Amino acid sequence: MAKDETETKDSDRKSMVIWNDEAMATSFANVVNVQGTREQVEVFFGTNRSWNPADAGPLRVDLTNRVIMTPFAAKRLHQILTGVLREYEARHGILKVED
Repeated sequence: MAKDETETKDSDRKSMVIWNDEAMATSFANVVNVQGTREQVEVFFGTNRSWNPADAGPLRVDLTNRVIMTPFAAKRLHQILTGVLREYEARHGILKVED
């Protein structure tokens, strides 16, 4: 079991997080979509199988994973991804994406 132990101080309490990756699966995604309700946020991951998106045919995306989380967890994910992408762009340049 791989584990990364992290101690944090909250008031006078110490807590430890043990990251257990024994059942973790790894997937590749180059497409992501999100939908949400008041109670949950769903993030869908998939792979674009079309070699040339300029082709007139339909764009094929194979969805492979769905992650369902609370709005609080989605907010934390947003904060973490914002920080990671800020560091990435500082090192490698701005990423331009279509709206």
